[in-house]
This record gives sequence, C-alpha cells and structure tokens, in this order.
Amino acid sequence: MNFSEVFKQSNQLCKVSPDGKYLATCVQYRLVVRDVSTLQILQLYTCLDQISHMDWSSDSLFILCAMYKRGLVQVWSLEQPDWHCKIDEGSIGLVSSRWSPDGRHILNTTEFHLRVTVWSLCTKAVSYIKYPKACQKGIDFSRDGCYMALAERRDCKDYVSVFVCDDWHLLRHFETETQDLAGLEWSPNGCVLAVWDSCLEYKVLLYSLDGRLLSAYSAYEWSLGVKSVTWSPNSQFLAIGSYDEKVRILNHITWKKITQFEHPSSINNTKAVVYKEVEKRTAVGSDDLSLHITIGTALYNTRSKYEICPSPVQIPVVKPDPDRANPKIGVSSLAFSSDSRYLATKNDNMASVVWVWDMQKMSLVAVLEQTSAVRCFQWDPCRPRLALCTGNTTLYLWSPAGCVSVQVPTEGGFQVQSLNWHRSGDSLMLLGKEQLCLCYMDTDQEDKSLGCSFCLPS
Repeated sequence: MNFSEVFKQSNQLCKVSPDGKYLATCVQYRLVVRDVSTLQILQLYTCLDQISHMDWSSDSLFILCAMYKRGLVQVWSLEQPDWHCKIDEGSIGLVSSRWSPDGRHILNTTEFHLRVTVWSLCTKAVSYIKYPKACQKGIDFSRDGCYMALAERRDCKDYVSVFVCDDWHLLRHFETETQDLAGLEWSPNGCVLAVWDSCLEYKVLLYSLDGRLLSAYSAYEWSLGVKSVTWSPNSQFLAIGSYDEKVRILNHITWKKITQFEHPSSINNTKAVVYKEVEKRTAVGSDDLSLHITIGTALYNTRSKYEICPSPVQIPVVKPDPDRANPKIGVSSLAFSSDSRYLATKNDNMASVVWVWDMQKMSLVAVLEQTSAVRCFQWDPCRPRLALCTGNTTLYLWSPAGCVSVQVPTEGGFQVQSLNWHRSGDSLMLLGKEQLCLCYMDTDQEDKSLGCSFCLPS
C-alpha cells in the first residue's frame, strides 16, 4: 500500500466524481477540485458562505454546493469555470439539496418539509412537489434514473408518489399501510419499492412500480422494530436489521424470510473465524520525543495486529440505558459485497465488532473484534474486500483470504473517522476530522515498511 500526502477538508465534504477522474473537497467556503491520479489542483471555486453539502452530477460535469443556513445553492461547471448558477430559496429556507439522475435538475427541500422544488439548469423551469415527508429516507431514485419515489404525509396518512424523471409528471400515487413511514428504497433492478415503518411498529412493505402491494412482512409486535434495511446488488435479497439484534433475509420470489442472522455474545461456531485486534505499545525513540510532546500525544507508538481466537469466544457487550432515547442496541449497519456473496453487519450494543456472513451458505464466516468502536465499514466496489476504521491511526481490511491492519504513515497522528472506496477499487479515501489522504492498494505486493500486519485463517 501507498499513501498520499495529507490535505485539508471541512465536515468530511469530500467526494470522487462518478467517472472516477476527479476529487472534490470543501475547505470552509472553498471548493477544490483535484485530478485523482496526480492530486494536482484543477479548479478552485469560492462560495458565498461555508459549504454545508456538496455533490457531483451524474456525468461529473457539475458540482453542487449547498449553504443551508443561507438557503443558497451554487452550481459550478468543470468544463466552463466562468459559468456558475445560484439558487436562492429565500425565506422559506433549505434543509436538503440533491441532483436528479440526469444531472440537469436540482431538488431542494425547504424548511419544515413544506415542499420539494425542482430546478432545471437547462430551461430554468421550476416545479413544485407538495407534502414531502420528513423521515429517515423520504426520496429515492431507481438505479436506471427513470423514476423517483417520494414519501408524503397528508391528512395524517402516509402516501408514496412515483414520478417520471424525464418531465416530472406523476406516474402513481398510493396510500401505504404504515403508521409512520420511516423510509423507502428501490431494488437495484427497479422492479420493487421497499417501504418500512418507524421503529415503533415492525412492518416492511413491498410495492410494485404500479403501486400494488406485493407483500407485507412483520417479525413481531409490541417492541422496537426495524432499524436498517438494504437490498443486495443482485436484488435477490432484502436484509432487515432489527432492534432485537437480528438480521432477517427475505427472498425475491416469495418475499418470505429464508433465514435470520443472530449476534450472540458467545460464539461457538467452529466454522467462523474470529479475528481479534491486539494492540502493542512501543516506547518512542529520543529522536521522535520532541514531536510527540509537540502534538500532545502519548509517548508510545501503538501498533495493532489481528489474532485468531479459538471458539468459544466472548464478545464484549454494552448494556444500553433504558431511560435514554434511541438506545444503542440493534443492527444499525448492513452492507452487501458487490457480488452479493457476503453481508457485513454491526450490532450497536457490540459496537467494536463487525460480523461477516456468507450468503451462499447462509452462515457466519468471520467476526472482526476491534479494540475501539467501529466508525465506518464499506465494501470494495469490484471485489469481496471490506475496509473499516475505528477512529484511530489504523486502516483495517478483510477478505476471504484473511485480515490486515495497516498503520497510516502520516505525521501528527491522522485518525481515520470515515472512508470511501474509489469506483475502481484500487484506492481508498481516508477522512479525518479536518484532513484527508488517499490510500493506494497494491494487491500484488505487501509493504512491510508501512506496518502491515496480516492474519490468515488456517
């Protein structure tokens, strides 16, 4: 592995363009666009205020910068740096801004979710959509960019409207059988729309494009229900993470549960490999002493490695406080590998553990126990390889071949808070609190000098 130098960023507003050629980063009110391969600055734009949100258009030609406090959106062109667009929502305010799939329309959601405004960059036409619902995921576009599903709330009832993105005409409008709709998501093939209720009622509904209810699923009643939902890339599985610390898998033929994955505190599965992170602290040499005193860190270098633990293995569990809202319990994170072969999960009251499941064998294949709570994990978009971070100076990778922990070799103790894969899978963008760096993957060579510690299953 190789690492780039460190660059400044604000609020983790950093994104690689959809075509993979450019890297856009926000530093307060400035937008910096770099070439991904050379990291040379190509364009530098200055916005009217500190940037709250940034996003690329689907064709990588335009960049949207939203300033929510001022109700402003500015759009910049890569091909024509002198061209720019400013959208002012005025006194009605702005809480969300996003591109349409064609990259020529911008959807702004106003304060209190009074309406969604659709702005056209080509014709300057404006369309309004009323009654958008304020929920976890109220807007979703189909993968092919043809349709938009919008959750609505009117007359104390939940509805879903399906719009055609070409001209924004209403295709279907139907009431959902939910008490308080929390989110919706298209299947990757665009044939089915999954809708789920709030955590107070366990209900997942599956609708066809024309609004027909295909199936309704409820695992139990009178307890906190759905916490997370995700589709497999091949659209064959719908994974539902619940507050009861289980993941239920629905199949795409009958929409019935085919299996469920539990997250026990004691692992007795002899077929699953349990990797446990072990930290080793070494004293800092006299040459590095002044540096460590200057940056205010401990006078030790912390290196970590994975060890394989024989079963049974006890998993550390944190008991949630029943008197506090949003208890830290249940499966909040779900992610399928790009080939739909593996599913990675995280149970919130086992925050330092990532579970990896084999979807062909429908069984647990690996458990990664970290020394700190897992902040983020994400699959390589091209191969079954999982990257994760825990807010320290180490990057962790899992694949069916084994595990590796890599020390990020930057000065000042770069702490990885979040990460994102490049679309090619050849590099990773590592985000700290106010910095970022790129990690370049070299699958054919191991660089021991970077502190790689490999652990292979027997």
